[in-house]
Amino acid sequence: MITTETIKSLRDQTGISIMQCKKALEETDGDVAKALVVLRKKGGEVASKKQDRTLGSGVVEAYVHATGAVGAMVIVACETDFVAKNEEFHKVAYDIAMHVTATNPEFLKADDIPPSVKETARAVFLKEVADKPLELQEKILEGKLSAYFKDKILLDQPFIKNPDMTIQAFVDSAIQKFGEKIEITRFERFIV
Repeated sequence: MITTETIKSLRDQTGISIMQCKKALEETDGDVAKALVVLRKKGGEVASKKQDRTLGSGVVEAYVHATGAVGAMVIVACETDFVAKNEEFHKVAYDIAMHVTATNPEFLKADDIPPSVKETARAVFLKEVADKPLELQEKILEGKLSAYFKDKILLDQPFIKNPDMTIQAFVDSAIQKFGEKIEITRFERFIV
């Protein structure tokens, strides 16, 4: 049996509407862990449906570490001023700025990696796979490149506050929560 306390607890955990939480719990026969997976999956589906919408607003948010020696600023865009002025939306942007401060990503997404950087990395890893069987070299090389760049691409990094989700999944959950297209459009990390 699904209780209102269980629904409320799931809502508090995710920030997603009560009806969506209730549906996810019904779909999983009251299993909270499975309901979280269902909500994340639906968040990705919701995000993909909103990709063609126009971003008309957003927020600039900053985080400075307690030492005062390192910090970051991010621009997180959304569709409307209504969401941009929402305190929870500011918290999402703040958490992303904190993540950038902690992890120092170099690129927002894989498409932002310049071809010259890809070629340099490829040349280094090509030497490492030279002694492997010819038919496996390309597959091993792609795996090494993927692992190397994963730590450098913001959207692919595990979120520092919840390593079970990537920054892209965190953004997707915000899209599901606010019902608008949300995108990180720019970030910059500063260090003394």
